[in-house]
Amino acid sequence: MRKTRISIVSYLNSKPFLHGLKNWNKAAGIEISLDIPAKIVTNLSSGVSDVGLIPVAGLADLNDYQIVSNYCIGAVRKVRTVVLVSDVPLEKIETVLMDYQSRSSVLLARILAKFYWEKEFVWENTDDGFQNNSIKGTTAGVVIGDRVFDIEKKYKYSYDLSEEWYKFTGLPFVFAVWAATKKISPEFEKNFNDVLKFGIENIQKIIKTEQSKFPDVNIVEYFAENISFSFDKQKKAGMEKFLELAKKLELIELL
Repeated sequence: MRKTRISIVSYLNSKPFLHGLKNWNKAAGIEISLDIPAKIVTNLSSGVSDVGLIPVAGLADLNDYQIVSNYCIGAVRKVRTVVLVSDVPLEKIETVLMDYQSRSSVLLARILAKFYWEKEFVWENTDDGFQNNSIKGTTAGVVIGDRVFDIEKKYKYSYDLSEEWYKFTGLPFVFAVWAATKKISPEFEKNFNDVLKFGIENIQKIIKTEQSKFPDVNIVEYFAENISFSFDKQKKAGMEKFLELAKKLELIELL
């Protein structure tokens, strides 16, 4: 029987999921690949992976999919690791560098710029290392993931995009959901949810393992106050609002 191929990011916020998957007593039936968010979209759309922790913006790239878990990567108010950073305040930013690792976070920034901040920026693509070398003057940058920990004190201004979203909508934000591009059996989905739950319930083990890699980060606080894993009713409403605004933004840009 062919293994179920699972793609997942390797950021700190996904470590509970990864812990569960690696300790699954049925792990012989799965194959795990670690990728950046943008690559997971490609893996799923091309059939390289069967299940993936996919950025919400990437759902539009899938012809046919199903969300297969009660868990997600989300946040209520601050998420800490998805930010717009700059040397100048928001009203003086002219150009925004778009983190190449996550389309969802960039799209979130563009939605906030258009519908909440009411700002017109020049948007530019990036490559590796941009967060250290290219953000200066009136050029800001959207930065995501663990790299944010390294630059938190580097720039004078930092706008947490999840917090800005909450101010705008009053809803939590969902960054990634578990989606499948093939038929997933009810048995697999139940086991999969149990595995993810197991990982979340063992966050203390993850903290012990990961803390030395982030000596200046309070990981206990990060998991307790910034990351929210339950894909609940409010998060679903937040995701629907995001996808609705994304379509509106797309129509505006076509005019």
